[in-house]
Amino acid sequence: MSTFDLVTDLRIGHIVEVSGTSIRIELSGDVTELTRTYEGRVYPIGQIGSIVKVHFGRRLVFGFVTLLRMRSEELLESNRPITPDADQRLMEVELFAEGVWKPADQSLHFVRGITTYPLPRQGVHLLTREETTHIYSAAEGQKNEATSSLVPFGHYVGADNTSCRANVDSMFGMHCAVLGSTGSGKSGAVAALLHSMLDHVPEPDTTSHPRILVIDPHGEYGTAFRNRAMVYRAYDPLGNEETTGSPISLPFWLMSADEFRLLAIGKTEHEATSQNNIIYKALTHARMVAAGLVDAAPSEYGADVPDDGLEIDAPRPKKGITQDEIVEFDSDKPRPFSMDELIKHIKYAQAVNATGGKTKSKSATDLSKEGFRSILDKLSVLRRDPRIHFMMKDWDDQSPSLEHVIAQLVGQIQGEDGANKDIRILDISGLPNEVAGPLAAMLARLLFQYKVYQTTEERRRDPVVLVCEEAHRYVPDRGDAEYAEAQTAIRRIAREGRKYGIGLMLVSQRPADVESTVISQCGTWLVLRLTNAADQQHVSRFLPDGLSGMTKALPNLAQQEAIFVGEGAAMPARVRIRDLSQEQLPKSETAKFAKGWALDRLSEDEIAAVARRMAG
Repeated sequence: MSTFDLVTDLRIGHIVEVSGTSIRIELSGDVTELTRTYEGRVYPIGQIGSIVKVHFGRRLVFGFVTLLRMRSEELLESNRPITPDADQRLMEVELFAEGVWKPADQSLHFVRGITTYPLPRQGVHLLTREETTHIYSAAEGQKNEATSSLVPFGHYVGADNTSCRANVDSMFGMHCAVLGSTGSGKSGAVAALLHSMLDHVPEPDTTSHPRILVIDPHGEYGTAFRNRAMVYRAYDPLGNEETTGSPISLPFWLMSADEFRLLAIGKTEHEATSQNNIIYKALTHARMVAAGLVDAAPSEYGADVPDDGLEIDAPRPKKGITQDEIVEFDSDKPRPFSMDELIKHIKYAQAVNATGGKTKSKSATDLSKEGFRSILDKLSVLRRDPRIHFMMKDWDDQSPSLEHVIAQLVGQIQGEDGANKDIRILDISGLPNEVAGPLAAMLARLLFQYKVYQTTEERRRDPVVLVCEEAHRYVPDRGDAEYAEAQTAIRRIAREGRKYGIGLMLVSQRPADVESTVISQCGTWLVLRLTNAADQQHVSRFLPDGLSGMTKALPNLAQQEAIFVGEGAAMPARVRIRDLSQEQLPKSETAKFAKGWALDRLSEDEIAAVARRMAG
């Protein structure tokens, strides 16, 4: 029998209702079990997400099974009496594509969307394994470009291990989300996707060099990529082999005025406007000094008070600098400045009174009341905090430049073995939220600005993907974000990143807690097992019309199984993500309690060693 022939043995029922792309099917009376044997193979009937076909002359219409029920259930729901024929079994199907089989070259011409609608009483048939394979291959194989954007990362479930390939141009160009409950294999799925990107050969005799930056809040991805990733660890309190990483240069001067304000003051209900102004004035002054526009602030009290009618702390252009240059100066651009200069401006230019033409310190009461003391104390604490030493080192002529900082993230880096370290992982585990937030914000905003200032040709050669683990920390659906400072930067990438060649991958085990406006910007979803009803409902809101029924399968997905849907998917499908070796998996293994409790307890010496690391 030829492929896609009309085979009576594969008929399972007939259409009883057509409503747009949704059809209802009454199963045949000879379907006594929900399986059908054909040519030695057993095919299940009515599995959620499985594909059925309707023959329409030479044309084939394909649909997903979304629901299987008894007619009696329908009657009960509508409060109608149950009739003697209410034992009929109904299947609901969402039509999604058409095709024409070409026997001459054994190919399927596949088109997404429906132009020819079936009629009631038409027969509905199962697909054979071979036919299912042809559908998936045809759906993926419509591209004739020299550069392949199709990256295999798993297999279609129920299609004889047919490889599932993601279109990375669409997937990252329109952003994507990887969602799944804890223990569903979410981190492993992210690792599998990234490994697949590294292994991909886009053109014959070429090598792919992805620009992927991962913000890793738990320190789990570094061990998964080893020689192909550059791991930057912001803070390493232990110094043990598993958590070590290269130091990173992300100096404070990369921050915008607002990010620096949030770091220095924090976000509280009683945050005073005067404190904001103190930071804004000092930051602008310090950047102007570094740019050579104004003179440095006094370094002690007793300086002459200017008699030009301006405020003592107002910026005054140096000789040869016009006032227009001062007015047009953008204090948010990532220009290096000295923290000492910023502090001097607060102490000796802002927190002063004019007495007899000389500056004099404000009283202790005024310093506290007007917020100067709390800001200076907080800056002093930040500069001494070992957890953020990488960020708070003062700037001088020997400090890393902006181009060096950017090159850490997207430039070419080779390991000792000559392998390219294409993935950059920023391990922020161990950092408190009040520091991790500004750091993530600074990173996201820096990447976005870097892309904005590129030429069209530079963007074409340098697309970048930002992976945000624990996305609900950055963009929560309600309340304040744990990484509140990063919220604006991530939102902007979600809204505008596509135009500038920066893609976003949001990863979360709590999709219901991720901001709707951000997750709705994602064009592709890889959804693993979700056991929470609120999460399932949230995900169903963003799936294309008619496919929300696939969410019914989410609680029952096996480990490594997922629903793959959206722009990056050839067609919505249930997939099994590729297996990785133990060395390729992230370090996110759940503790083995039974095994651990069968082992000896830690000795007092071992506990003392842990205590020394804690207190050290």
